Amino acid sequence: MLKKIAIGLAAALVLLLAFIATRPDTFTLSRTATVPGTPDVAFALVNDFHQWNQWSPWDNLDPNLKRVFGGAESGTGATYAWTGNDDVGEGRMTNEESRANESVRIKLEFIKPFAATSTTTFTFKPVQDGTAVTWTMTGENGFMSKAFSVFIDMDKMVGKDFDKGLASMQAAAKVEVARRAEAEAVRKQAEAKAAEEAAAAAAAAAAAAAAAAPTEGAPAVAVPTP
Repeated sequence: MLKKIAIGLAAALVLLLAFIATRPDTFTLSRTATVPGTPDVAFALVNDFHQWNQWSPWDNLDPNLKRVFGGAESGTGATYAWTGNDDVGEGRMTNEESRANESVRIKLEFIKPFAATSTTTFTFKPVQDGTAVTWTMTGENGFMSKAFSVFIDMDKMVGKDFDKGLASMQAAAKVEVARRAEAEAVRKQAEAKAAEEAAAAAAAAAAAAAAAAPTEGAPAVAVPTP
């Protein structure tokens, strides 16, 4: 009896391993959302790693998260390494290519709780209501990843984090758009005030000049000579 059970378990294991081996060798996860503002607003939130704490779905999972920024201040060559609790683990990101207001490609390296490398890409396209931001992650499926995907829907598990991050990006962009609108209103108000003051000064100068000029038809005043 035990022998039959052992044979059955072995056969099931072989079938499971064979099924795992048929899983795709690569994976792609992607989500898109419309973010308020022109492409430069959302682009700035992604292109500068210092801004990720405003929208990243993982940055606030650990209040004691340690962040180390390196390389360029932002854009191509910028790096961001983090170390945190079990929820965020440890890893590093490198901005490999940045095209102003169009796209950002990032190399994502996980160290803990498991080692893995993937490529994350953000694209920014102007649409009627703002900017369509597409967040895509691609990488290779190792054996453990394939086995994991048999029991867990990775698209749903990681995709919900993408959705959460994009929602936070929408909120951050909305704040930035409002700030810019307020700054523009202040600028226009200052320009209008400066124009009014300049016009008033010009009018006052003209009035003063007119008052100082001789009146037409007025008798000439003789100037006595010594």
